[in-house]
Order: sequence, then structure tokens, then C-alpha cells
Amino acid sequence: MAAAAPASSVKEVLPSPLTSASEPPPLFDGTTRLYVAYHCPYAQRAWIARNYKDKIKIVAIDLADRPTWYKEKVYPENKVPSLEHNNQVKGESLDLVKYIDSNFEGPSLLPEDPSKKQFAEELLAYTDAFNKALYFCIVSKEDVSEEAVAALDKIEDALGKFNEGPFSLGQFSLVDIAYVPFIERFQIFYSNIKNYDITKGRPNLQKFIEEVDKIDAYTQTKQDPQFLLEQTKKRLGIA
Repeated sequence: MAAAAPASSVKEVLPSPLTSASEPPPLFDGTTRLYVAYHCPYAQRAWIARNYKDKIKIVAIDLADRPTWYKEKVYPENKVPSLEHNNQVKGESLDLVKYIDSNFEGPSLLPEDPSKKQFAEELLAYTDAFNKALYFCIVSKEDVSEEAVAALDKIEDALGKFNEGPFSLGQFSLVDIAYVPFIERFQIFYSNIKNYDITKGRPNLQKFIEEVDKIDAYTQTKQDPQFLLEQTKKRLGIA
């Protein structure tokens, strides 16, 4: 069973990103704020989790023109996402997804089943290796690497482990939230840069992408595919 969707499917009106010319919000006034950049996949993880929970305000940061007060007064790492909560600021996207799930009212994003919790930890620990394998292949001039194929096959197998539907633990969970921003991008990048369909021969991954596109907490966070592609090509120096 999928986790319940947020109460409203009305498209949220998002604030404009804050720049070096922007004044800070009234920091540490009791408001819980999630600092994101709308196009950042790491921030997108925390943003999706936030969409299931109550009373977390979105604050967008322009990464190309960051406010100096963000580093000086909010998060010395000067990255997104970060969460201002109870007069503290926490960072690191996977930590934040777990923290948001545990500390705010809303549907649980992790099943109670111990075997599923253990599998969740294994998959969460694999996210960096998965992303590295697929990103490295994109910047390579070679064909799609064995490492990228193996990483995609590992996710294909993981999605079929419990045989309970399209998601990794049966229900839409922290694990899917950790992977979906990157799968979203890799599908775009591989199709356009490598002429490679990441879902071909991977029916579980195909079904996952189809079903996750029906989840409002996720679709509210999606960015224009062409924008993501052009931005990535520019950053990686790909014509």
C-alpha cells in the first residue's frame, strides 16, 4: 500500500529563490524552514519528504547567487538542503529525509516490517555508489559502462524484492524518495546524451517511473526536463 498523499493536490505556490540581494527571513523565530534549490536533486529528496508532513516552510536559495547570510547565519556548509528546526540547523539530504519523517506529523515513510527496514538501510547506503556510477558514465566519451548497467540492474532487482508493487518496500518510502530525483534525471540524460533507455529490459523500473509520476508529493517537485538537460550539459561541458 502506498503512503497516503498530502491532503491537497493543488499546486503549491512556491517562493522565488533568494539571492545575494535578498534579506534573510526572520531566522530562528520558531518557524521550521527547509532551504532548497528547486533544481537540486539532493534538496528534492528533502522537499518530497516535506510534502508529506505538516508545518515546514520552503525557502529557496539561488545557488548561482547565494546570499552571504545563508552561510554566515544558517548553514556554514553553504549547501542545500538544510532544515532550520527548534533553533538548530541540520543538513545532508538522507539524514534530513529520516529526520523529517521522524519529527513531523504526517504519513510514515518507512514500513514497520524489520526485514524491510533492514533492506531500506542497505539501499540508502547504496545511493552514492549508484549516483557515482551513472554520473561518471554521462561525462565519459565511451558507451554506457558496465558499471552503469550493473547499477541500474541492481535497482531493477531491488524494486522486485518484495513483489508487492512498484516501490522498493511495497509502499512509497524513504528509499524511493532517495532515488527518484536521480532516476528522473538519469532517464532524461541517458536518453539525450547516450541515446540509451534506462527502462529497456527493466520492467520494474519502468513501472516505478510510471507510478511515482502519480504521487503528488513527488510531482510537485519535478522540474522542466529540458532545463535540467541543458543545465547539466553546460555544467559538464557537453555539446
